[in-house]
Amino acid sequence: MEYTYPFSLDWSTEEIVDVVQFFEAIEKAYENGIKREELLKKYRRFKEIVPSIAEEKTYFRDFEKESGYASYPIIKQMKEKDDGAIIIG
Repeated sequence: MEYTYPFSLDWSTEEIVDVVQFFEAIEKAYENGIKREELLKKYRRFKEIVPSIAEEKTYFRDFEKESGYASYPIIKQMKEKDDGAIIIG
């Protein structure tokens, strides 16, 4: 894919890598599906870096503009399921 991932210049290199990995997990959910536990782990780390809901929405919106992938439906599905795979399609 030819787009950039949203991040803050205030974050450490490790935090940027973790946020990019979270957005890659969103991509994976759309393209092939992802195990709920794998996504949950990445989302929890994302929330450690971006605890504010307002900021989360901003990063989700920026990512969707760049990639075409909406994060919210994936996260919603993750929260509603107890286990299994998360996939849109």
